[in-house]
Amino acid sequence: MEFDPVLLARIQFAFTVSFHIIFPAFTIGLSAFIAVLLVMWRFTQNDKFHRIARFWTKIFAVSFAMGVVSGIVLSYQFGTNWSRFSEFTGNVIGPLIGYEVLTAFYLEATFLGILLFGWNRFPPWLITLSAVLVALGTATSAFWILSANSWMQTPAGHEIRDGIAYPVDWLAIIFNPSFPYRLAHMVNAAYLTTAAVVLAVGARYLLARRHEEESRTMLRMAVGMIAVAAPLQLVIGDMHGLNTLEHQPLKVAAMEGHWHGDEPGDLVLFAIPDAQARENRFEIAVPYLGSLILTHSLDGTYPGIADFPQEDWPPLLSVFFNFRLMVGIGLLLIAVGFWGLCLWWRGRLFTSRWFLVSSSYMWPLGFIAILAGWFVTEQGRQPWLVHGLMRTAEGISPVPGASVAGTLVLFLFIYGVVFSMGIYYINRLIAAGPMEARAEPSAGVPNRPLSAAEDAARAATGRPLSEAEG
Repeated sequence: MEFDPVLLARIQFAFTVSFHIIFPAFTIGLSAFIAVLLVMWRFTQNDKFHRIARFWTKIFAVSFAMGVVSGIVLSYQFGTNWSRFSEFTGNVIGPLIGYEVLTAFYLEATFLGILLFGWNRFPPWLITLSAVLVALGTATSAFWILSANSWMQTPAGHEIRDGIAYPVDWLAIIFNPSFPYRLAHMVNAAYLTTAAVVLAVGARYLLARRHEEESRTMLRMAVGMIAVAAPLQLVIGDMHGLNTLEHQPLKVAAMEGHWHGDEPGDLVLFAIPDAQARENRFEIAVPYLGSLILTHSLDGTYPGIADFPQEDWPPLLSVFFNFRLMVGIGLLLIAVGFWGLCLWWRGRLFTSRWFLVSSSYMWPLGFIAILAGWFVTEQGRQPWLVHGLMRTAEGISPVPGASVAGTLVLFLFIYGVVFSMGIYYINRLIAAGPMEARAEPSAGVPNRPLSAAEDAARAATGRPLSEAEG
């Protein structure tokens, strides 16, 4: 049996990075949410913000740990499966990833320790400062990772010597042409993802008539964030699309299902792109609206798929449908935000069963949209690893396809176990919900307060409190 090492290496990296990205995306938004809660607690002295922050800190810790574990594998794959890519880009990508570890990961890990174990050991101002610094660390991590990935999309500030990229201008490398748009798009998506999860958890508590004070606060904050961030994401996405049209026109043509550059573009709502016939099957489209969005003119033209050599085409079906999935979820979240604001204004946000039931199932929407957008970004760049400089087939390591297939199966099993355990643990924490700080006897220290980590472990195991602990 023949194994294609290029295809298998791509599948392996796509699987591991798709699994990994949902956790950093969640922790970026969740750390900011926790920091806001603790700042509000310090200013208002209202303990409900403290309780909600402790509750979400436990979930943040689990998500952070799963993100770290799943991310370790990615760095190894650069050496095992993509050694030629690493050789070509190492002088540029290596330092950017190193800066992420030095400026972001250490900051997150250090102050997360205070958040987990210091609730009853450090003054409130230090707890709040730690939450702010953890949030800053997660955002800084996004900065460096997206800078590195954006350089692969729109390389700049380098020169090629003997087939290897060398940095010439670090500011041009870091702030490459697509980076500002991609950073804003991703960070805002992370905030939206977290808001959808918080909305779902708050709605489920209200439906169950549990933790009502905390769940009302979660609902208000989530609806407010969605109402602001979802329309903003539409604006950022439009700017990002115009930037992509300038630097990667073929990707935009594949996203839009636009075949011929000498014709104005329609806004294709649904179709099945046919690569052989070079046309869309079963097309449902709004005439000229695509040109209006991308060129700001009804009769404006932009490059089509057929204007490029077929060997340069990305996977058309995946790019086309994932783009519509991402945009569809974005429009749905805009509607949810508007619906929530209307109910809030009418005083029915906490009593509308239709809204609460619908919201309780919305937690996966942000994750699905992020994955769909990531597929569009990465598959839309194909067949290039570094756009215009290195093709995917040129970056592979000289390893047998069977070896890549074996490690892929192993990753599928291990990641399945890790993911299942993590989700089970998070569900146990959500089932326990926000609660007051509890005390337990300790050797020589009566009624020592539980740390957040101990509190999380107790909640996850489901062991009932003893009389002394209550």
